[in-house]
Amino acid sequence: MHAHLLQLSRALDDTDAARVERWGARAARALGTGQRLFACGNGGSAAEAQHLTAELTGRFEDERAPLSAIALHAETSSVTAIANDYGYHQVYARQLRAHARPGDLLVCMSTSGNSENVVAAAKAAQELDVTCWSMTGPGPSALESLSDETVAVPAPRTSTVQEVHLALVHVFCAAVDRELAAREHGAFVPRRRAAT
Repeated sequence: MHAHLLQLSRALDDTDAARVERWGARAARALGTGQRLFACGNGGSAAEAQHLTAELTGRFEDERAPLSAIALHAETSSVTAIANDYGYHQVYARQLRAHARPGDLLVCMSTSGNSENVVAAAKAAQELDVTCWSMTGPGPSALESLSDETVAVPAPRTSTVQEVHLALVHVFCAAVDRELAAREHGAFVPRRRAAT
């Protein structure tokens, strides 16, 4: 087996995918009552975060109603305006303060676990009573101490961590679909958020 694939296989074996499955089940229950899921990251982690929100607003493998999920880095006008006026470290936290409500969810993705703007978002989530789950590389990290729960991928290479994160995104989405199917027997329709 190629050395990179061997390292990936070992990292997958040593990663707590069961925890991410539990997140997916909890997310299904929250999204089913009108809460929102926000996701953020930088670079490759931003791509993984946007992959997650695309699977939720579109669909993963099974047909179902769309779920409210927003990738904060994809709001380019907001990101650039906030970066210009408040600094890049505030691009996610300020958007979270604008949009999130108690009971919403934040998924942070960072291979280092120490990205300043992602850490600031996790701090904002604490203040807002937003549940924060983080996927990182090997700990310890700032995100681990600020998140409600963290899954740290024990791999030394950034590329391997990101590949495992992608697999975990799919584990999460599969768990969302299973929970929704179990709760509603295929007839799930999310309620609209209350006006704020």
